[in-house]
Amino acid sequence: MITTATNTILGNRKNGFTIPTAKLYPFQWNWDSAFIASGYSYFNLDFAIQEFKTLMKGQWENGMIPHIIFHSENEKTYFPNFDFWKSDVNSGSPKDLATSGISQPPVHGFLLERIYLQHPNNPKLLDFIKWIFPKIVNSHRFFYKYRDPNHEGLFFLYHPWESGRDNSPIWDELLENIELDPSQIPAYTRLDTLHADPSERPTDDQYDRFVYLLELGKKYKYDGQEIAKESPLKVQDSLMNAVLIRSNQSLIRLGKIIGEDVAELEEWNQQSVKLFNQKLWNDKIDCFASYDMVNEKLIGIREIGGWASLCAGIANQEQAEKTTSYLQKLQNNNFLLCPSFDPFHAKFDPKRYWRGPIWPHMNTLLFDGLIHYGFNELANKVKEDTIYLIENKGFYEYFEPRKSISEKLERGYGGNHFSWTASSYLTFKNI
Repeated sequence: MITTATNTILGNRKNGFTIPTAKLYPFQWNWDSAFIASGYSYFNLDFAIQEFKTLMKGQWENGMIPHIIFHSENEKTYFPNFDFWKSDVNSGSPKDLATSGISQPPVHGFLLERIYLQHPNNPKLLDFIKWIFPKIVNSHRFFYKYRDPNHEGLFFLYHPWESGRDNSPIWDELLENIELDPSQIPAYTRLDTLHADPSERPTDDQYDRFVYLLELGKKYKYDGQEIAKESPLKVQDSLMNAVLIRSNQSLIRLGKIIGEDVAELEEWNQQSVKLFNQKLWNDKIDCFASYDMVNEKLIGIREIGGWASLCAGIANQEQAEKTTSYLQKLQNNNFLLCPSFDPFHAKFDPKRYWRGPIWPHMNTLLFDGLIHYGFNELANKVKEDTIYLIENKGFYEYFEPRKSISEKLERGYGGNHFSWTASSYLTFKNI
């Protein structure tokens, strides 16, 4: 299976970058590439370095690393394509490369450190870290400068696609409250449902709202400070802020190794950690949760973003124990770990994208968090379930979390031959 995992990633490699999977996602994706680079590092360090370098070609002058880099304008199997995003409305976007106008979870710092820990003191890797270090720092600066209007140390997103958890129920109320004017939504044709089962994808109604928020971004030339004044969705996402903190921590350690000044990173992180604990812990659900800035309240729903936030080591031991207690409840109720959404909630949908299925790369984050707090047995259960699913259901995008149902299925859900699933498999087989 390790050979199959390796070949899966290599089979998705194009000219210096790796797509998530053919047809469904034919371009380079931001956080996908970081996880893919981590996977490459187990068998080809040069490809890992190249993956990051190619991703950085799309970085904007303001520091943002876009969530999609359109290296080819000939691919016609994806919507919204480069011509719909019109990233050139922002003068700081790349002049010779089309991109999207939003970002994704800033996982690059800690995944870079993960690669370093596999190849410590490798001269080639150290030279690369010196090259990419200021670029990743600048991507963090983007979030603090343009997405933190109150200077709290927590940044907001205005589009669910930025979170990576596109159609999670945590966005439902905010999306449903958007009063759609048909004139504000240009005509478009979805293509994802031609390459994946529609029952496993976001609904058409959700897509209308996704497109509305995309148009809002274009209206303000993707300027986060201006978007913040009008957007009906402004959320300080628990996962995105947790991985920013985790990446800050990694960059601080790497910076000291290569002799870089890390004072700015330390200042950011001190403020972020303090407010994360104060603002995003939800006593009602005993879990970290995202904060709705529009309605000034925590979103009171358990989901993988809150559970995986343990990866940053922000929680105190009591908070970690409460979080893991619920995960233990899921295991005791015959669920494979870890569903992307609370299986005991009425909106749980075990097949539909981020409304319930298991995502392997998220399990690598959860595993790290559980190990950090000493929950080794539960961490190993997460690892074992992920390996079991991939070995028995294939290198799919996501998987059925109900054990009794999963045992009857021959495959996973979503796209097949998925790069970060293969990368997650290699990660778990090497730790």
